[in-house]
Amino acid sequence: MQDLNDLFFFTEVVANGGFAPAGRALRQPKSKLSRRVSRLEEQLGVRLIERSSRRFRVTDVGQAFYEHCQNVMTEVKRAEAAVAATQGEPHGTVRFSCPLGLMDPVAGILAHFMERYPRVNLQVVATNRRVDLIGERIDVALRVRTSLDTDAALTVRTLARSRRILVASPTWADRLADAEDAEVLASVPTLSATEQVGQDVWELVGPEQRTISVRHQPRLACGDFHALREAAIAGLGVSLLPDHSCAPALRSGRLVHVLPDWHAPEGMVHLVFTSRRGLPPPVGALIDHLAEHVRDQLMLGTET
Repeated sequence: MQDLNDLFFFTEVVANGGFAPAGRALRQPKSKLSRRVSRLEEQLGVRLIERSSRRFRVTDVGQAFYEHCQNVMTEVKRAEAAVAATQGEPHGTVRFSCPLGLMDPVAGILAHFMERYPRVNLQVVATNRRVDLIGERIDVALRVRTSLDTDAALTVRTLARSRRILVASPTWADRLADAEDAEVLASVPTLSATEQVGQDVWELVGPEQRTISVRHQPRLACGDFHALREAAIAGLGVSLLPDHSCAPALRSGRLVHVLPDWHAPEGMVHLVFTSRRGLPPPVGALIDHLAEHVRDQLMLGTET
């Protein structure tokens, strides 16, 4: 019978792409992880990982073994969850992923959750990158997509809808007042949420559900909606922002909704997690808490 700790350390090394990053994630010495994996390889009689000072590669048999180990770790987690469910108040650590643009409305919800469940610790991964829930050991991720995830390994829970609209300072709004088509955006400064180098493309829906693709070179490219909103308020160009993130600035007149007949395709705000069966109590508690509050918080931001 293999030591489950050895299996755990091995899966963490593979999931993190090396002994050093796994050591940082686990707060364990790299030498300890290397020693435990070496012992596992000796017991199995196979090489699981090829490593040197410059190279880290999981062998074919190591990859197959890793996939089975992931299943073992999942079942261990479910077994622990079954015990924890009998102990009353949820406790433990939850890893939660959230897009940067939703951290502002979600921050207060998370604070309320931690007040409500003082024995639960949160690790928040704030990123616009699409995270790998299984590979990165993320318990639940908040996403905004025009279509829901279809991965059979993931469970989806829809929370709300979000729409991105075109906004600019009053000065730019005056300049665009006579514009009849969103294609004019290709010739004005833009502020975009892209994190890619070079041109960006805004897919927009207009009157009679007409769709166009506006290619533009952003003057500011940034994944943080707060920075884009402040740049738009400063008169640096036109931005495409979620209505909830710019609603207060619209109400105060610091921003103006420009080309109001045009908007991005409606997005669905939803949670994804790996399984409904055997869900650890703190994870289930966070899912229910987000489902209870996220829609109201987003709607609150768009009220006029």
